[in-house]
Amino acid sequence: MKWNWQQPDWPEFRWDRTAIAALETRFLQQAGVLIGSVKHLADGDRATITIDIMTGEALKTSEIEGELLNRDSVQSSLRRQFGLETGHRHVPPAERGIAEMMMALYRDFAAPLTHESLWAWHEMVMSGRQDVSAIGRYRDHDDPMQVVSGPLHKPRVHFEAPPSKVMADEMARFFTWFAATAPGGGQPPGALARAGIAHLHFVSIHPFEDGNGRIGRAIAEKALSQAIGQPSLIALSHIIQRRRAAYYDALEAANKRDEITNWLIYFAETVIDAQAHSLAEIDFLLAKTRYYDRYRDRMNARQARVVARMFREGLDGFKGGLSAANYIAIADTSRATATRDLQELVAIGALTQKGQLKSTRYHLNIGG
Repeated sequence: MKWNWQQPDWPEFRWDRTAIAALETRFLQQAGVLIGSVKHLADGDRATITIDIMTGEALKTSEIEGELLNRDSVQSSLRRQFGLETGHRHVPPAERGIAEMMMALYRDFAAPLTHESLWAWHEMVMSGRQDVSAIGRYRDHDDPMQVVSGPLHKPRVHFEAPPSKVMADEMARFFTWFAATAPGGGQPPGALARAGIAHLHFVSIHPFEDGNGRIGRAIAEKALSQAIGQPSLIALSHIIQRRRAAYYDALEAANKRDEITNWLIYFAETVIDAQAHSLAEIDFLLAKTRYYDRYRDRMNARQARVVARMFREGLDGFKGGLSAANYIAIADTSRATATRDLQELVAIGALTQKGQLKSTRYHLNIGG
């Protein structure tokens, strides 16, 4: 089998531009709406939504690769980098590293991609890792770099990347293309096409021992940010992680040839969904502000603690709703007190109630 990088036209990707033309237009329109929505937030709310989206992306881009990080630690690290953190919370290396990469992506979105900038990102992503020999540099081992699954005695090879000896040349060619296709460059392919090609091209080269997926998604977000002239603040990794199998299927289908229309359709639709999710996050933040305006002074300390914990779950909320057992654990209280507190919250309209007896579940009434 020949992989895409073994094709005679590599890396001259081909696609039907008309297939994503409408999505390109929609992306720019939604980007304008998103920019306007963030611009009209109060300063504190703007910082909150920015950090919330960046935190979510840091967590989800890691979760896609099977790494589960602590939300509070990632958010604490980001708040500190925004100059908002006043505590002295210890942040583990992995959480600190991914937060630093997200901050670098946010701060330096307009800067060119270089060997040095990607090596720095790799050091951040690999922070605390002891099992990777080449950190902050391209892989240099002689063994084939393969993406495999299945049992050891019968592995399935999903992809094999170019050999390590050509990494410097492949990446130099990638940087040249990325610069030439930037806004104001000589070969603009469209915002979604550029981001999708950048991601596919980079992960096809697979220049690092580990961390290629996280860095590849960051490169795609950098391309989108450059297209609109500011950090995109879209939940790209959130949407990819939600449908992770489809993401890997699309990548696998695209790594065998250089005609990539189907990949770009998939990627473009994913970006559009990510924009919509970010807009919903902003609406959720505004609803949260209105909610606290209505109920803050009507809740006791236990109720306020549980409600705050529910809001931390974001748009998706507690899976299946909050149970009485959840309330008891979060508030550290008795069942009788939990029952009374929950009944009071329902009575004032702060929570809605569904089900009966042990199946009773509670939800934030943010539309009330």
